[in-house]
Amino acid sequence: LSFQKIFETCEELAEPIPATVTGRIPPFIKGSLLRLGPGLFEVGDEPFYHLFDGQALMHKFDFKNGQVTYFRKFVRTDAYVRAITEKRVVITEFGTFGYPDPCKNIFSRFFSYFKGVEVTDNCLVNVYPIGEDYYAVTETNYITKVDTDSLETLKKVDLCNYVNINGVTAHPHIEKDGTVYNIGNCMGKGASLAYNIVRTPPTQKDKSDPIEKSKVVVQFPSAERFKPSYVHSFGMSENYFVFVETPVKINLLKFLSAWSIRGSNYMDCFESNEAQGTLFHIAKKDPGEYIDLKFKGAAIGMFHHINTYEDQGFIVVDLCGWKGFEFVYNYLWLANLRANWEEVKKAAMMAPQPEVRRYVIPLDVHKEEQGKNLVSLPYTTATATMHADGTIWLEPEVLFSGPRQAFEFPQINYARYQGKNYTYAYALGLNHFIPDRICKLNVKTKETWVWQEPDSYPSEPLFVQTPDALDEDDGVLLTIVAAPGSQRPAYLLILNAKDLSEVARAEVDCGIPVTFHGMYKP
Repeated sequence: LSFQKIFETCEELAEPIPATVTGRIPPFIKGSLLRLGPGLFEVGDEPFYHLFDGQALMHKFDFKNGQVTYFRKFVRTDAYVRAITEKRVVITEFGTFGYPDPCKNIFSRFFSYFKGVEVTDNCLVNVYPIGEDYYAVTETNYITKVDTDSLETLKKVDLCNYVNINGVTAHPHIEKDGTVYNIGNCMGKGASLAYNIVRTPPTQKDKSDPIEKSKVVVQFPSAERFKPSYVHSFGMSENYFVFVETPVKINLLKFLSAWSIRGSNYMDCFESNEAQGTLFHIAKKDPGEYIDLKFKGAAIGMFHHINTYEDQGFIVVDLCGWKGFEFVYNYLWLANLRANWEEVKKAAMMAPQPEVRRYVIPLDVHKEEQGKNLVSLPYTTATATMHADGTIWLEPEVLFSGPRQAFEFPQINYARYQGKNYTYAYALGLNHFIPDRICKLNVKTKETWVWQEPDSYPSEPLFVQTPDALDEDDGVLLTIVAAPGSQRPAYLLILNAKDLSEVARAEVDCGIPVTFHGMYKP
């Protein structure tokens, strides 16, 4: 096995290179597949330590008349430019601390603390449109405007200049008209932490920047005043937002003091509240209004919502969960992921177990119905039970579960089924955290399909619908596969979304490291 190769530094390209196509690229696939991930895993002799630390590399496959080209460029973030210029880690990343000032003595560090912590702009997680523009993003307050044709870096934008937010997720929801919703931690009332949902309107008639018109639409309270939960994505149905507050907390006091004194990183600042469990919050979307009901479930970690929809007075919330309160990112240190397969498996044995879950939230709740299951949807075993203290306890229906086999980086036919009752989810299969297959799940029957090849390491599959599609799964999946042992070490793979059979592949002569998220731009 040669999966370690997807965690190795690679060079950017001076110009697009041709790919060798086998099979036939469907004629409706025109435009570009854009992906982001880490591409520089050390600077000089200083390593980056965590999966989310490597410097942002933007990848692009272009499709034209059945031909395919591949191109990639490092995003010229401050983090990248300063690292390259000074030949060391300057800006602190998720799991690696940088020294903005090479005199590493405690006094200079203490004084630079008062000037404020420099937050990273290393946008290695995703790319999405706002108005007519495209932004590469991570989870801080900085997003980076990029040119999706030349892959040039255009400008760094600080969202704090427009809305009360400490950072936003890399998983916005985008409506058909281009309206963007996102969530992030913020300062709420009375100096306590909270979570804001921010709405950014679509392209403006007067061509002004929609980001300048961003507004907070609703605020969710934080269970702990100084310790907000880590939030990676949120659910949105036609009329509601769903925010899942997990037991993984950011200890802000630890964060600030540790940073000033010994030079720490973001990972040092997470802790688990082992008693909290998981809290489910809902809010009306338009106009935004928090609904003060206490829904609670057993402790899970959660990064990705799959889909959220309303049905007969209930909100159905499908998500990729990790059982327990331990932070899954603890298992994503590069040293763990680059170990030999037996070691990788051993480490994953200790980690939280992945599970695809469906929670059902009743909108109509009566205090007197204590102890009775409030969920009356005929097709689910998920339950909601009112307790004496007024909390409503949620038990999920398990849609998929396999030991240390995660159905992760989920995707759906987003254009047609986001926020609606749907049938199919697609995902990257993680085998003890190593991506080794593409999966499809029928959320109604629990039937699964798998694409897999030996020593091949795919990425998140993106669904592209056939132009006149009737069926929900009428379309293809696009994924980048690393096959380090092969003659051509990477390829773009196109699968039929119906049965995951291969439609075509486009092989390139260079390796491609791990990518996290991205988009298909027609």
